[in-house]
Amino acid sequence: MDTSVDMDELDLPGMNSRYPLLDRVSSPRDLRNLSAEQLRQVADELRGETLDAVSITGGHLGASLGVVELTVALHAVFDTPSDRLIWDVGHQTYPHKILTERRDRIRTLRQPGGLSGFTRRSESEYDPFGAAHSSTSISAGLGMAVAHDILEAQGAATVADRHVIAVIGDGSISAGMAYEAMNNAGSSKARLIVILNDNEMSIAPPVGAMSAYLTRLLSSQKFLSLRDLAGKVARRLPNGIERTAKKADEYARGMLTGGTLFEELGFYYIGPIDGHNMDHLLPVLRNLRDADEAGPVLLHVITQKGRGYAPAEASGDKYHAVAKFNVVTGEQTKAPPGPPTYTAVFGRELVAAAAADPKIVAITAAMPSGTGLDAFAKAYPDRFFDVGIAEQHAVTFAAGMATEGLRPFCAIYSTFLQRAYDQVVHDVVLQGLPVRFAIDRAGLVGADGATHAGSFDLNYLGCLPGMTLMAPADEIELLHMTATAAAFDDGPIAFRYPRGNGFGLEPLPARGSILEIGRGRVLREAGRQQGREQGGIALLSLGSRLSETLKAADELAARGLPPTVVDARFAKPLDTELVERLARDHAVLITIEEGAAGGFGSIVMHHLARTGLLDQVRVRPLTLPDRFIDHDTPNAQIIEAGLSARHIVQAALGALGVSDAAAGGLPLSRSAPTS
Repeated sequence: MDTSVDMDELDLPGMNSRYPLLDRVSSPRDLRNLSAEQLRQVADELRGETLDAVSITGGHLGASLGVVELTVALHAVFDTPSDRLIWDVGHQTYPHKILTERRDRIRTLRQPGGLSGFTRRSESEYDPFGAAHSSTSISAGLGMAVAHDILEAQGAATVADRHVIAVIGDGSISAGMAYEAMNNAGSSKARLIVILNDNEMSIAPPVGAMSAYLTRLLSSQKFLSLRDLAGKVARRLPNGIERTAKKADEYARGMLTGGTLFEELGFYYIGPIDGHNMDHLLPVLRNLRDADEAGPVLLHVITQKGRGYAPAEASGDKYHAVAKFNVVTGEQTKAPPGPPTYTAVFGRELVAAAAADPKIVAITAAMPSGTGLDAFAKAYPDRFFDVGIAEQHAVTFAAGMATEGLRPFCAIYSTFLQRAYDQVVHDVVLQGLPVRFAIDRAGLVGADGATHAGSFDLNYLGCLPGMTLMAPADEIELLHMTATAAAFDDGPIAFRYPRGNGFGLEPLPARGSILEIGRGRVLREAGRQQGREQGGIALLSLGSRLSETLKAADELAARGLPPTVVDARFAKPLDTELVERLARDHAVLITIEEGAAGGFGSIVMHHLARTGLLDQVRVRPLTLPDRFIDHDTPNAQIIEAGLSARHIVQAALGALGVSDAAAGGLPLSRSAPTS
């Protein structure tokens, strides 16, 4: 008896009549009985739903629009989530999330408590590997494929046959890690399908009917079987003839398709094909699914970033990352006019420094606008270098320039500099080379969440011998630190600064001033203390939390406990004379930093312990908590981290052992922190 339900007869609540076929798709299995024509309609409706959702939330739109057809085809052909589908970076996965049982939450994307803007294992079984940094998908996919083979040999595999598919963009595949993974995969028999999503036309010529025909032929079972038979015959020939036959096969297909590089790495190359054409995608993906041959395959698809939305297609950045916008006009919601961003302030000062010093050069790893170097690139194109997604290379490239007397600025987000740590240690610090590291997005980063937070740079740089490490408290301090780095030739130097706007301090000087290395600044001296505790409080802030520290000082003063407030400026070299004075003259010393435990506060405490002063003062370090903080508004993240003015006051009162009543009884302020 047929108990199936006709979805057309259902009147399900919440269905959007604008997307009648998409409304029938509750999970990928609902795609697998649809015709190619119906899948095309699903893709059209999915593009519309993606546009609607991102117009409300903001986010990475262009990349998601570019993979709509590919996303539909992959879920229609492969048995996800049993088959593992891995998206490199994960910023293009909004259509994937809609199809994989998350459509009802898609308008919470990047919102507090909502869906992540990237793939996340804890969010869905359809996300087998979390991402946000680039070039990891092939390595992870190979690991999954090999793990399945091992478990299958042990009789412990959960499924008899599993496909692993890694989707990687033409930018991500340029990174060294991707080639390391392909080199490893090419020497294995693992069943791994890598899909190269090429949206820049950077590898292959335009595709057409002949290319699509060749791809279907090259991926077909008949061709693969014929190729396998030819290989067996060739292996019986003398070695020289066998090698010649193999090369003839590879280069014949290489000349037709442009895949020789991947063949040399051990992949069977197929493509390129039109990534927006279901008549091309579906048969090729089915051929790959049904193939019996072992070994890795690379399918090269051509897509268009921003596809199907005219404003995105016409935009220079293809609407890569957008704020909320009007779907009809494409006009993005503009934030109210405010102070310049830290990124812009750094870029401005570096351009000015380069005008006075022809030895200054700037390097970034695929983030020219994100790091503020787009203005530098325009002013000094011969001294600007975007090396692509290659942070390791960027650092050693800068080191090489430094050996020849240039003054390189290597501008990389804090979270991405982690990828080049060995190069920082071995190629720069160990040799004492004067490379300048401009570290953007230090601290918490709001909607981008834990994957992009700059939580650890104070830790991983502060432990390195000979590293000078600064953190500006505001935009004027950033000008000074950029100028200081430009003039510093005695070894590596780094300065970390947050995402977002400055405080609107006016006027901004035309140029930054050179700071004395290793010297902090005292902003307030403790006044006369009241109550039972006469020793007083010292608040020692490094970097972006100074504004909250000053708010906390005002609240403490209102309770009769006016503290000393110090801007450390430098984590290394530490202003030891100032720190020792704070320890001697105060009963409580609180350090404040927007970084993980083990950073600036640890440097201070280690010094006090070595001098014996740690026995004389109650030190309370305020840092990020020992957990990852999820995406949220910047203010909410600071409160969750315990780094607001209220938390600083509580730490001070707790260290003194003074109750609210004894300290004046004034209520603790709950005003929003300044991010």
